[in-house]
Amino acid sequence: MLAEALQGIYSLFLSVSSISGFPPRLSAPEERKYIEAWAEGDRAARQKLIEHNLRLVAHVSKKYSAAVSDPDDLISIGTIGLIKAVDTFRPEKCSKFSSYAATCIQNEILMYLRSGKKTALDISINEPIDTDRNGNVLTLMDVIAVDDTISDDIDAAIKCEKLRKIVREELNDTERMIITSRYGLNGCKPLTQREIASKLHISRSYVSRIEKKILESIRSRL
Repeated sequence: MLAEALQGIYSLFLSVSSISGFPPRLSAPEERKYIEAWAEGDRAARQKLIEHNLRLVAHVSKKYSAAVSDPDDLISIGTIGLIKAVDTFRPEKCSKFSSYAATCIQNEILMYLRSGKKTALDISINEPIDTDRNGNVLTLMDVIAVDDTISDDIDAAIKCEKLRKIVREELNDTERMIITSRYGLNGCKPLTQREIASKLHISRSYVSRIEKKILESIRSRL
């Protein structure tokens, strides 16, 4: 898998060098289409998923840049994590590809930092790859350093995935019903504590106590 990942990174950086920047993020329907196509063996779809998530690598890598002497290395390592994410993602196990990919990228970087070893891959993101409309030299770092909300989106997606897992696996039936109904999770209409109490045939104050206990638990976990 690692050998294939390294080969994939090499081809990715060659393709990036011929354009003015990384492709934009895929829309949800586009991402779903390419995921389904790759599941059927379409390698062009696999490449699309990798290329359109390179900015995700850059943003996750930025969190750990202070831990290394050359932050550029983290881009290469993070891209290996992205490729592994594309190759192992299963929609039935994780609803959000971005949160799954961010975790894989982060894990790959953390393994690299823990090992304290350099990889054999040596790709610089400070070398010129293009010029802008005014003739100024652009490096790979220039084209990925964009102002958008992707880092906030990633953080929110990861927390939402954790929240869903906590509600699904760690709450009993009554607790799950209360928190799902109270906050309109899974497409449910939000209900008041009094409405929930009426459905469960318990007091509103008891619903309130359970809700408070659940929220405190979730807050500490997140």
